[in-house]
Formats: sequence, structure tokens, C-alpha cells
Amino acid sequence: MKTFLRHLLVAVIPLVCGIIASNWFVFFSRGQGSCTALVGPLFAAKCHGRLLELQLLFQGAGTAVGCLIAAAIAAWLEHRRARVVQSGTPSRSEP
Repeated sequence: MKTFLRHLLVAVIPLVCGIIASNWFVFFSRGQGSCTALVGPLFAAKCHGRLLELQLLFQGAGTAVGCLIAAAIAAWLEHRRARVVQSGTPSRSEP
């Protein structure tokens, strides 16, 4: 069960990073005002579409960063496990 939870946690990291990046973009883009205020009513629909494209770009970049973080954590955990298995656990009779 412990191993399953460890793998689940590592697998969820890219998803969480992508959601955080997407929400970060939305939070900071709202401070600039609406699309209508930025470009006028004629190009507001195009502006909104561009903002959605940028949000998806940020989400993709956040997911990519999350994948790198998850790969680093997984490699570290595997290296740590291999080191423990290689050294072996000493029995209680050995000092």
C-alpha cells in the first residue's frame, strides 16, 4: 500500500503543477481588465480566444515542469531503494 501511494503521489505531481500554472495565469491576467477594455468591442472575441490559448500554453508548460519534477523525484526514490537493496539489511545477530 505504501508503494502504491508513493507512485500515486509522483504521478499526480504533473497534474497539480499544470493546474497551478493555469490558475496563476488566470489570476494575473484578470488584473489587466477585460478584453473589451483592452482592444475594444470589435476584437474582444479574438482577444478572449488568445487569452485561452495562452492559458493552455501556461498549463502545458506547468505540466512539463511537473513531469521533470516527478522524474527527478522518481529517480531519487529509485536510487535510494537500489542503495538499500544493494547494501542489504543486516540481520540482528550481526553487530
